[in-house]
Amino acid sequence: MTATPVRRLVLRLAIPTTISMMVTSLYNIVDAAFVGHLSTEATAGIGVSFSYMIVVQALGFFFGHGSGNYISRELGAKRHATASTMAAVGFFTPLLVGLAMALGFGFNLPTLARLLGATPDVVPYAAEYLRYIVFATPLMMTSLTLNNQLRLQGNARYGMVGMVTGAVLNIFLDALFIPVLGWGVTGASLATAISQTVCWGLLLWGTMRDGSVHINPRKFLPTWRAYYEILMGGLPSLCRQVFNCTSAICLNYAAAHYAPAGQAASVVAAFAVVTRTMMFAFSFVLGVNQGFQPVAGFNYGAKRYDRVRQSYLFTASVSTALLLAISAAGFIFAPEIIRLYRDQDPVMLAVGIKALRYQCVAFTLIGLPTTTNMLFQVIRMPIRSTLISIGRQGLFFLPPLFLLPPFIGLQGVVLTQPIADATTFLFSIPFAIWISRKLKIEN
Repeated sequence: MTATPVRRLVLRLAIPTTISMMVTSLYNIVDAAFVGHLSTEATAGIGVSFSYMIVVQALGFFFGHGSGNYISRELGAKRHATASTMAAVGFFTPLLVGLAMALGFGFNLPTLARLLGATPDVVPYAAEYLRYIVFATPLMMTSLTLNNQLRLQGNARYGMVGMVTGAVLNIFLDALFIPVLGWGVTGASLATAISQTVCWGLLLWGTMRDGSVHINPRKFLPTWRAYYEILMGGLPSLCRQVFNCTSAICLNYAAAHYAPAGQAASVVAAFAVVTRTMMFAFSFVLGVNQGFQPVAGFNYGAKRYDRVRQSYLFTASVSTALLLAISAAGFIFAPEIIRLYRDQDPVMLAVGIKALRYQCVAFTLIGLPTTTNMLFQVIRMPIRSTLISIGRQGLFFLPPLFLLPPFIGLQGVVLTQPIADATTFLFSIPFAIWISRKLKIEN
C-alpha cells in the first residue's frame, strides 16, 4: 500500500471494486428488465420500491464506510486490535438495525409503498416487490457493510466474489421465476432476496480468509467512541444516500403530478428506469474511486501525503475520462437502452429517452466531485465530504425539482438532474484546489 507505484495500485484495487459496484447496481437492472415485460405498472412498482433499497444502501454504506475507513487508518498505523474491534461493531450494529426495519415495515407493505410515492394503481406491484426484500433487509445491509470493510482493507477481491456470485444467481432466478414459473413481481422479489442471502454468506466467508480482519462476536464491544468514529467516517455516505432516497421519492411524486392525464404510471416508470440506468453507469466511476480510497487511507495513516495527492489527481482524471466514454454511449444508444426495459409504451419510451440524453450531457462533470468527496471521507474531513456528497441529490437537486416544473411542466422534471450535476461540479472546484495544495504543502 505504501510502496507500489500509485497508478498501478489504484487500478489494481479498482478492478474488483468496480466489478462489485457494477454488480450491486445490476441487481436492480435485472429485476427491472424482467418485470418490464409484464406491464408499465409493474415497472413503476419496482421503480418506486427502489427508494427503500436506497435506504438500506444508505445504512449499509454508512456502517461500512464508517467502520472501514477507521479500519484502513488503523491498519496503516499497525493498530490491529482496534481494527478488529471496529470490524465487529461495524458488522453487528447494522445487523440489528436491519432486523428492526424488517419487523417494522414487513407487515404493512402497502402503506410503505404509498410513502415511497406509489400511485394507487402502482401500490399493489410495489408492495408485492417489497415482500421478500424487506425481510432480507438485515442481510442486505450487512452485505454492503462487509463489502466496504473488505474493500477498505485492500481485500476487494473477496467482496467481488460475493457480489458477482449473487448477481449471477439473481439473473438465473429471475429467468426461472418470472418467465418460466410465472411468478411475476413476486418472483423478482424472491430472486433478489435469495441472491442477497448467498452474497452475504460469501462476504462473511471473505472476512475469515487470511489477510482480512475477522468478524469476532467477542469483539462486539459497542462504545460511544466507536460510534463516533463510524459517524465521522460514514456521515458523508449516509447524508448522500438519505438525499438520494429523498430525491427519488420527490421525483416519483413530481413525475406523477406533471405527467399527461392518465399517463402517470408511464412517466414514473420512465424516470425509474433512467435512474437505475444512470446508477449502473455511475457504478463504474464509483468503483474506481472506491479502489482509490484504501490507497488514500493507508498512505494518509502512514503520513505519505505525496502518494495521497498523486492517487487523488490520477483517480479524478481517470474518472472524468471514463465518464466521457459512458456519457457518449448513453446518449447515442438511449433508445435501445430504454427499450431493454419496456418497448410497448410510447409515452414511457419518449420520456425515458429524453431524460436519459439530458442526463448524459451533464454526467461527464461528476468525476471531480466524486473523487474529492471520497478523499475527504477517508482522511476524516466529514464536514467537507458531507457538503459535496449532498450536493448532487440534495442541495442542487431538490430546489430545481420544486421550482422549475410549476413553470415548464414535465420538462422541468427532466432538467433537474443535469442542473444538479453541473452545479455540483462548480461547487466542488474550490474544495479540489484546496485539498490538492494542502497535501502538496504537508509533503
